[in-house]
Amino acid sequence: MGSVPKPLVAGNWKMNGLRDSLAQIEKVAASEVLAACNVDALICVPATLLHSAAVMTAGTPLRIGAQDCHHQEGGAYTGDISASMIADSLGSHVIVGHSERRMGYREDDASIRSKTVAAHKSGLTAIVCIGETEEERLGDQTLDVLRRQLAGSLPDDVTAENTVIAYEPVWAIGTGRTASIADIAEAHAFIRSELSHRYDDECSLMRLLYGGSVKPSNAAEILRVENVNGALVGGASLVASDFLAICSVY
Repeated sequence: MGSVPKPLVAGNWKMNGLRDSLAQIEKVAASEVLAACNVDALICVPATLLHSAAVMTAGTPLRIGAQDCHHQEGGAYTGDISASMIADSLGSHVIVGHSERRMGYREDDASIRSKTVAAHKSGLTAIVCIGETEEERLGDQTLDVLRRQLAGSLPDDVTAENTVIAYEPVWAIGTGRTASIADIAEAHAFIRSELSHRYDDECSLMRLLYGGSVKPSNAAEILRVENVNGALVGGASLVASDFLAICSVY
């Protein structure tokens, strides 16, 4: 197997942020803390801020991404954004399959797989989200859910360069609750094992992020778990100092 991948700390602003919020992006991008960290840093902003944030951070250690894309290149899809539009706006990454999309918009694994393919075609890195609901966890179905979502959401030609997996237990997103360290370790080891069965040894370099109420107070403990190669951060990514505190674990 290969070496340990460089960590990635990715922020997801969700439907938050107006133009004056770009000041937080600027603070992160210009920070000496970020420059000193051994980490790749990314913030996925609303589409309205994508190009402005990408231009602002050009030449800095901070990358800018989007939060979703359509699987089609273009067409009669009012309100949607294509992967090529994200790339044209200078975005480098796109989140696909977030539980808020899976549940709120009834996106299934096949849809997420198509979006992942579209992201790759446009040269974007896809951050593919998977995770169980509280009902599924209580029913001892967590690993079955992860197996099914991995199998259905990932195309056959993913690489460590174009794909990141984010494990986010649905019941921990935005609730202030986090999975136990033992549960995180079990889930990430299982994901790594599933990837190794399907793909070649390059899977050892595919980054596996943990998401679900990650904040400065718990980041160090979570990010030191084996097979956790970074975090997908929600609310804490909206404040530069909080996001940088998480990055500084590395």
